Amino acid sequence: MASLGDLERSVMEVLWSNDGALTSNELRDSLALRGDEPGHAVAITTVLTVLSRLERKGFVTRARDVRPHRYRALLSREEHTAELMHEVLDRASDRDAALARFVGTASDGEAATLRRLLDDLARS
Repeated sequence: MASLGDLERSVMEVLWSNDGALTSNELRDSLALRGDEPGHAVAITTVLTVLSRLERKGFVTRARDVRPHRYRALLSREEHTAELMHEVLDRASDRDAALARFVGTASDGEAATLRRLLDDLARS
């Protein structure tokens, strides 16, 4: 999966924070409200360029049958995070050691969640 630049990540954060699809103007306005680009507003052409890149990378889709186009995330934030984790593990020379290190640094709450999830997986 392709990585995200700063503005791409900001656009994805807006899309992930909204239930429905957004127009490029709504995205630009949301970016301004979030303060992701302090000191100046992002130009609509910049937002459209970022959306085009995100669409090519497989992060967003747009409704082509309506005007203006409406954009939505293809994956949830959690699905994206899980894909990134798998991508990193796939690159590890010793996957077991990487997993052991990850689990060894988990908080008590995270470890309990991992135990519960693994138990649920084993039962199903």
